[in-house]
Amino acid sequence: MRAMVLERTAPVETSPLLLKEVALQGVEDDEVLIKVAACGVCHTDLHIVEGELPPHKLPLVPGHQIVGKVVERGKKVNNLEVGQRVGVPWINQVCGVCRFCRQGMENLCENALFTGYDLDGGYAEFAIFREEAAYPIPEGYEDVEFAPLLCGGVIGYRAYRQSKVKEGEILGLFGFGSSAHLVAQMALFEGVRVFVFTRSPEHQKLARELGASFVGRAEDVPPEKLDAAIIFAPAGHLVKVALEYLCPGGRVITAGIYSTPIPELPYDLVYKERCIQSVANSTRKDVQELIELSRRLHFKTQIEVFPLEEANRALLLLKESKIRASAVLSI
Repeated sequence: MRAMVLERTAPVETSPLLLKEVALQGVEDDEVLIKVAACGVCHTDLHIVEGELPPHKLPLVPGHQIVGKVVERGKKVNNLEVGQRVGVPWINQVCGVCRFCRQGMENLCENALFTGYDLDGGYAEFAIFREEAAYPIPEGYEDVEFAPLLCGGVIGYRAYRQSKVKEGEILGLFGFGSSAHLVAQMALFEGVRVFVFTRSPEHQKLARELGASFVGRAEDVPPEKLDAAIIFAPAGHLVKVALEYLCPGGRVITAGIYSTPIPELPYDLVYKERCIQSVANSTRKDVQELIELSRRLHFKTQIEVFPLEEANRALLLLKESKIRASAVLSI
């Protein structure tokens, strides 16, 4: 099969992903073979390719927002059928026995394996995973439309729920890419007002189109205080900015897997029970709930589609903030 393979981490400007023919392994009893139709391109992929996240496996096929069809299944697979359309997200396997799994916090599993990081992912024509990693996905979406929901949507959903924002309150979104444009739709669907902070004119335009009440750059002081804020941009200084705009008792959620350092914070910014919390990975419950939400709220995923062999270019445009919202490989 054809796949884009990372053999060594390097700046994406050097085109480190190589188009190669890769041998396809056999399907084990508890696994399914998926013919990949689409795979989202994520900032996490960029951090892996460039080495900001230390490699877990090399060579590696990245990609963890996979949509495709089951074309073969092992004899112990019970819940998926050949021909069924499925999605595979970032969280792939958890141990089920560590203290975090036992407490319902499998996103912190000490032995977790992640798609496109510990296991070869979806920048390829085929992928093989255990049955538990693949989720049936609803009709009504094109393959390329649904792919961004499997990471941008899922992580955004978890961050949104952790913000505890309620109907009528104000949610600030810092950075407005794949996750944030989906979270904006969740919030507006539930009657939450959305303020967007982004330096990209194209992203500002999209935020207005989706219904944001305020749109500006991070340095533009909003007309009202925020009840909660979610930071998607990998820029640590935005934590201080978000706290400056936050109401007492509000929450700042950092949703990225990587960020530049957070600067020293004056105590008065966290006083009055303001809270800073990170979101790490997701649980299978998050995935299932996001898929169920996608049936009720038909997300308008803003996508730019690239062929498999242009994965390096898609990542470069993502790095340069030249993707309007979500980049997707069509395979």
